[in-house]
Amino acid sequence: MKNDLVLVGGAGGFIGGHLVATLLKEGRTRIRAVDKKPLTDWWQKHPGVENLSLDLQDLGACRTAVAGAGEVYNLAADMGGMGFIENNKALCMLSVLINTHLLMSARKFGVRRFFFASSACVYAADKQLAEQNVPLSESDAYPAMPEDGYGWEKLFSERMCRHFREDFGLQARVARYHNVYGPHGTWTGGREKAPAAVCRKVIEAKLSGRNQIEIWGSGRLTRSFTYIDDCLKGTQMILASDVEDAINLGSDESVTIDGLVDIVEQIAGLSLTRRYDRSAPKGVNGRNSDNTMIMSRLGWAPSVRLRDGMEKTYQWIYDQMVNGRTHGAAAGLTRA
Repeated sequence: MKNDLVLVGGAGGFIGGHLVATLLKEGRTRIRAVDKKPLTDWWQKHPGVENLSLDLQDLGACRTAVAGAGEVYNLAADMGGMGFIENNKALCMLSVLINTHLLMSARKFGVRRFFFASSACVYAADKQLAEQNVPLSESDAYPAMPEDGYGWEKLFSERMCRHFREDFGLQARVARYHNVYGPHGTWTGGREKAPAAVCRKVIEAKLSGRNQIEIWGSGRLTRSFTYIDDCLKGTQMILASDVEDAINLGSDESVTIDGLVDIVEQIAGLSLTRRYDRSAPKGVNGRNSDNTMIMSRLGWAPSVRLRDGMEKTYQWIYDQMVNGRTHGAAAGLTRA
């Protein structure tokens, strides 16, 4: 297995870059890393890996990427935090071409295992109206009422994986990621998610001496956030498993956005005046991961404490900011 070619789609992004690093540490000798972004904009690049800049929305590019691969990880998507997905629904929907064309190519070239990174944004909106802790089990995706744009793309792509498995025998596995965070990811520019955005805002306040922070929404919205190490371990376990249905991959440690700010303030050693922008994109009121299924099927669930993961994330973003770094290879990454 270790000599099989493994394809990581979206390898220039946050999770994909970490996955390639993990595969290398495990001794995988043949890795093809693919992303639409120019190589100079990848978050991580690694020596000994076939790094390709290809647009996986294109069928021809997918055939080039998949040819010869035994395993495919599809982490590629045009996406970002709530500010991005609420204002770019068409771009998010176009990612359906990525998974569709990768599935077609996987079938054509006889791929053994196929992984699709879905999202908790597939869950029905009427299950997420309360601000208090709302654990979502896998069945809560139906009747369908997902996040407009991004959530619909993910739900449709889940069904494509299911039907390629049922009709063509492709061993496709699907994980619903819940707010993955950690170092080596987007923290500025509009695509960052809440953990990185809060870290950046607190660091800006610390470095500037301003004693205030702007928070999107009321601060009472609840979420769970999954540290990258848990995401990677769960992803590989799910791909290797016999779990054919889409499954939650997320922490069940619920926190309000105000609580998240509390944690980052404690890490930074300061207390800020909070201003709430209730007109900003906020998403659903409450969302958490119900981990009953993953514990039952895999005997494991994400366990990294939010405080521990945020300390590592904060320190990495702080280093980027004080050194004037913003993105990709400019952020001091390993060059191929």
